[in-house]
Amino acid sequence: MKLKVLNIEGKDTGKELSLSDKIFKIEPNSHVVYLAIKQYMANNRQGTHKAKPRSEIIGSTRKIKKQKGTGTARAGSIKSPLFRGGGRTFGPLPRDYSFKLNKKVKKLAKQSVFSSKLASNSILILDDFSFEEPNSKKCIKMLSDLGVNSSKSLLISEDKNDNLLLSSRNVEKVSVINSNEIDIFSLMNASKIVISESAMKKIESLLK
Repeated sequence: MKLKVLNIEGKDTGKELSLSDKIFKIEPNSHVVYLAIKQYMANNRQGTHKAKPRSEIIGSTRKIKKQKGTGTARAGSIKSPLFRGGGRTFGPLPRDYSFKLNKKVKKLAKQSVFSSKLASNSILILDDFSFEEPNSKKCIKMLSDLGVNSSKSLLISEDKNDNLLLSSRNVEKVSVINSNEIDIFSLMNASKIVISESAMKKIESLLK
């Protein structure tokens, strides 16, 4: 598979990037993608929800009324879940929602997403994100020249690019990550993905 390499102005540079069909042209596995996204979202849950059971409620332990003769149901404690301000029965407790997923499964999920995105022409290869200093206007112009300014865009550089990050911080619908940080949720959530040539080569080596 060969893809054209564009410059920051959206023009063809005349170069082509060759990609492995075994990585970027496979039959997408939707179930594996589902598992990877499920793990990503579960791992990002705080799990700090908490409700007090009756043992943690502060209050008197005396019997609040006599056992018989009141004409109502018996009651032994003001902390009962039946009363307002009492403990909660089977309420949520802090827990860890994360679970393990095999490396090969996560790698296959990313290969599936890249393959489907490439098949739908949703990936653009850029020669380089040449931002010498933070400049939001330059970032907006770049997105406009590439034709992705109206879509959810994901910009992927090879290494951490502070100038690109600061330039896009106030631009709507734009996210920036580097090739070492790619995650399944960001890839799936983006309508258009703009990747530098060096970042794409690194991603290919990581997904082998």
